Amino acid sequence: MGLLEGKRILVTGVLVESSFAFHVARLAQQEGATVVLTSFGKAYRLTQVISRRLPVEAPVVHLDVNSAEDLDALAERVKEHVDGLDGVVHSIGFAPQSVMGGNFLAGEWEDVAVALQTSAYSLKALAVAARPLMHAGSSVVGLTFDARYAWPVYDWMGVAKAAFEATSRYLARDLGPDGIRCNLVSAGPVRSTAAKSIPGFEKMESVWSERAPLGWDVNDPEPSARAVVALLSDWFPATTGEVVHVDGGVHAMGQ
Repeated sequence: MGLLEGKRILVTGVLVESSFAFHVARLAQQEGATVVLTSFGKAYRLTQVISRRLPVEAPVVHLDVNSAEDLDALAERVKEHVDGLDGVVHSIGFAPQSVMGGNFLAGEWEDVAVALQTSAYSLKALAVAARPLMHAGSSVVGLTFDARYAWPVYDWMGVAKAAFEATSRYLARDLGPDGIRCNLVSAGPVRSTAAKSIPGFEKMESVWSERAPLGWDVNDPEPSARAVVALLSDWFPATTGEVVHVDGGVHAMGQ
């Protein structure tokens, strides 16, 4: 039996094969899960195409996490494919380039608000939308980038990730009585779709392998994806509100 045998998992953020979310979906299927994907807008068709490259083609439901209409309809759309959810994966993040790449002081609220809503508030919005389908033992897992520090070029996305991590802790508090866990994986830099959209991101990734005691491959998202799958499984039944670092050990090293 696989780690996720018989489980039903909703995965957001699958855009290309290099996406963290694609590798999470692939590993989840290999471990026995039934996977449903989400996408919206122009990316919807792309997600459908990429879904065919999974071990088993996964259905795609329409979800814009900034749309109240889509959030309200999510449970019914998912129920067209599975009768409940054992896990939800949040792999969503966006900030206008005007608030990254060294533009922290120049960032305007309108653009900052987009970053905070899409990259932080959306975790709560997604969890609440999926809650009617979840049960005791279900798990919400999100992806973050260590928000304890002010990273080069990350700017307001870094602030959004700090809010994202705080949101996860409050979700752990409020969903815990229902037996639903909420945890995050803090991944090291990987050349994913999200990373490519950050101006100057190579400044962070260039020295990561030198600082990581275990070393680090910026082209390999699988270690982080494995951690997500593990947190979706029943092997962490009493862990919630946690941030699991999968970064080669950089988080534990001095500057």
